[in-house]
Amino acid sequence: MNDQQYLQYARERLAEFSRTLVLRSSHLPEDDPLRGLAQAFEAANLDTETLYAEVPLLINRLFTTYTDFAPTFPRDLLWFFGGDCLHFMPDEEIAVYQQLDELRTQAAARGEIFDLKAGRAKLLKLQ
Repeated sequence: MNDQQYLQYARERLAEFSRTLVLRSSHLPEDDPLRGLAQAFEAANLDTETLYAEVPLLINRLFTTYTDFAPTFPRDLLWFFGGDCLHFMPDEEIAVYQQLDELRTQAAARGEIFDLKAGRAKLLKLQ
């Protein structure tokens, strides 16, 4: 998995999360902050220019204001966006994602496609 494929993977995961959050908050009034947050996630994923600036702020808002929804957020996106998002990950999990990133980079250098899901399952001993 090269960098472009990794970006596409992250965007797909973000789109999936956004769709689910929009659906789960659709019964709320139009002006409800959670519904607005869901729509902001959806909009931020559409614009590559603001993706890296806006999504970490939205993640922070999700984890600090809507803690019930935080466990539904994909962990790999916390790693992907990094920075303050890493505060929501324990050190052990960060170490796993560092190893995955190194394996992905090594595979890309060899011209191979790295299976992120299989690699994560192996490192977390889920296989």
